Amino acid sequence: MAEPRIAALVAAAGRGTRAGLAYPKTLYPVGGVPILVRLLRGLAPIDPCPTVVASPDGAPRIAQALAAAGRPAHLVVQDEPRGMGHAVLCFEQSPAFAAADEVLLVWGDIPLLQPATLSELIAAHRRGGHDFSFVSRHVDAAYTVVARDGDGRVTGLVETREAGAIPAPGERDIGLFLFRKAPVFALLREELAGKYGARTGEHGFLYLVAHLAARGLSVEAFAIGTEADLVSFNQLADLVGVERWL
Repeated sequence: MAEPRIAALVAAAGRGTRAGLAYPKTLYPVGGVPILVRLLRGLAPIDPCPTVVASPDGAPRIAQALAAAGRPAHLVVQDEPRGMGHAVLCFEQSPAFAAADEVLLVWGDIPLLQPATLSELIAAHRRGGHDFSFVSRHVDAAYTVVARDGDGRVTGLVETREAGAIPAPGERDIGLFLFRKAPVFALLREELAGKYGARTGEHGFLYLVAHLAARGLSVEAFAIGTEADLVSFNQLADLVGVERWL
């Protein structure tokens, strides 16, 4: 039996305003290479033509940057900043959507995602036959928190900002997910508790983890993330010292 077909999806609609940029933050150069180009290079063995979700203003610049780098991608536009869940639903606009069995979702602001982390996630997901898998790491200040029950099973993934909590030591995600398309997109369309952020009002994504687990689907977090994988770009200070991994 053939393995499920994976389509890569990069959520890259961030505008870069917090970093003081006049262009999408996914195009910020790290080691002279735009973050998005770095991501597409790493994803190429899995999906040589990923789908990239961009903002209306950012799409032309992203298209230009990818053309200059010789990196093919399906570019779809999120018409308004309605949240990550809405951005994921934009994948339905992509030519890659119909043929995909599983989706490898990556945040577009992760400049140092390691090839070994990608391959280990896919291998672990396959071995366990999971419906939804993601990479995690134990850190001193977890801005998202992986919730587990007494048997170690994942029961949720909570954003501390939305929960009104102060980040504390714990297990967090890194912005890399692999999941079966059908159940996740079905839940994204439902009106479920936690769908809209209490602070932002936007359609989130992480709330799905609790609903998938509650419905008996197989959800797992693999604590295989490296320190380099954790780097995410929101402001220039986030990239201080990244040279040691380049």
